[in-house]
Order: sequence, then C-alpha cells, then structure tokens
Amino acid sequence: MQKRKLGRSGLEVSALGLGCMGLSFGFGPATDRSEAVSLIRAAFDRGVTFFDTAEAYGPYVNEELVGEALAPVRDQVVIATKFGFKDASALVGLDSRPEHIRAVAEAALKRLRVETIDLLYQHRVDPDVPIEDVAGTVKALIGEGKVKHFGMSEASAQTLRRAHAVQPVAALQSEYSLWWREPEEEILPTLEELGIGFVPFSPLGKGFLTGAITADTRFDEADFRSHSPRFEPDARAANQALVVEIGRIAASKGATPAQIALAWLLAQKPWIVPIPGTTKLHRLEENLAAAAVELTAEDLAGIERAVSGVAVQGARYPAALQALVQR
Repeated sequence: MQKRKLGRSGLEVSALGLGCMGLSFGFGPATDRSEAVSLIRAAFDRGVTFFDTAEAYGPYVNEELVGEALAPVRDQVVIATKFGFKDASALVGLDSRPEHIRAVAEAALKRLRVETIDLLYQHRVDPDVPIEDVAGTVKALIGEGKVKHFGMSEASAQTLRRAHAVQPVAALQSEYSLWWREPEEEILPTLEELGIGFVPFSPLGKGFLTGAITADTRFDEADFRSHSPRFEPDARAANQALVVEIGRIAASKGATPAQIALAWLLAQKPWIVPIPGTTKLHRLEENLAAAAVELTAEDLAGIERAVSGVAVQGARYPAALQALVQR
C-alpha cells in the first residue's frame, strides 16, 4: 500500500484508510465482535495503517473494538477518533466545551488502549463554543502528550481558518465523492492553501456508488440510509444514472465501480486519503485494490464528462442533522 502525507502536518498514513463506524453503528445491526476484530486486522495485514473511529459510533463500543483489534500493532498504525456530541450522540446535541473535550479524550485513551491519540477530530462544529477555545483545548492536550494532531469534520472554510490560526489543523474529514462534490468549491482550495490534509468519508456514497444498491433494496430500521432523503425510492431511482455511468467507465478499465470511485478521489490531490468502510473481507480487498488503479488525464476527463450531466437527487441528511454541517 502506498503512503500519503496529510497536508503539511507530517502525518503519514496509508493511501486508503478504514472507516470503522459501520462495524458497530449506522448501517444496521453491529458486526459480531470477533469478526469485526478480524476484519480490522485483515486491513492492517493488507497495508492499511489509518483507522477511523469515534465515541459516537455505538456509542463507545467502536473505540473499544478498534483498541482491541490494533493493540498488537499499536506502534505501526494511526488511530483517529472524535469529540463533539453530548452523551456521544448527534441526536442529543453538540458539546465542544473545553471540559467536555478533555473528558472525552481521557475516556478515549482508555477505550483505544493508547497513551496518545494520533488524530483527534472535532466531530461537528459547536456554534455555542468559540472555535478558538476548541483549538486551544486540543493544543493544550497536544502539549500534554495526550494528542498528536488536531482535526475537524464538516467545518466551513472560515471556521477552519480560525481554528488553524490557533492550532494547526492536520486534516479535515468531510463527505466527498463522485456524488457529493461541494468541497471542490471552497474547501479544497482552502485546504491546499493552508496545508491541511483531506479525509473523505462516505467515498462510495454510503455504498450507492458500488452498484450494489438498487431501487428494490430495503434497509434495516437501524440503517441510517432508511432515513436519508438521498436514499428515498424516487431519489434512488434517479441517482442510478450516476451508477450506470461509473459502471460503464469501470468496465472499460477492467475495474469495479467502487474502485473507479476511490481511484478518482485519490487522483484529485496527493493529500487526500479516503476512508471507505465495510463489514466484508471481499469488499475490503476490492476497495484496497483501488490504490493500484491508475487514471490518466484522459480517463479523468472522461469521468468528468460522464458524470457532470447527472444531477444527484436528495439531501445528504434529514433536516434535523443537515444543520450540523458546514458551520
């Protein structure tokens, strides 16, 4: 697996990371713990050194899972986790008060079985706490040796600038893929200017870009997609046009749609590190093989022509959660 550096932070990780959320939360029933541990270790064995979790995934159990799985190779991996919600739940509300950040960090250190958190993200921007206070708190934790790098998630360019002026931001984690390209407008230029790495979550459109989800797919009630406007039947049917185009390009390259979607992201900037998640070993191997898919300038231009005419339907989040992004 190739390595990449997240901006100018010096933080080096595998070109593709593993988003661990879905093993415990968000996409239906949790994966059996022993199977989840095996999957995370299989990712490491195949070259992945960057693993993403959060206290909100479960809550808490995903951090414990990641801690258990990676304990034997702790010195060879980078583990990212997050703070920012009351009671570790987006549904309860936001909380980035300095004392709460400290409490979350201390608890995460224990659950992850580490002495230092490699990358600590603010999960969502809290409008009730000045971002300078948030960055200052993480800066203090870095000074105490409890955290190595500061990250943010779904923050606006303006908020990023304010935080970065207090404590350099190593990485921004936000949604970015062939069906959500808003970051190209303002976020990517800001990250390049400031030397901040970008970690796209949902790089496969929460599974949609793989082609495995059709208009007939039914989701478990515990699956986030069962409540997402973008996955409502009418939107799903309309959005199939994008999958068809990606599938056509994939066939011409001898790759899968998922591999084209990931290779496209990797080709955008050398400081972009997608974190696809999965619960299945064969999907993990398929995703990781995307790092070897080379897209020429001609390929990229062809992809642009093919997908630019497809208007993706449906909001990313239900209205109650939409307000938590791009603050």
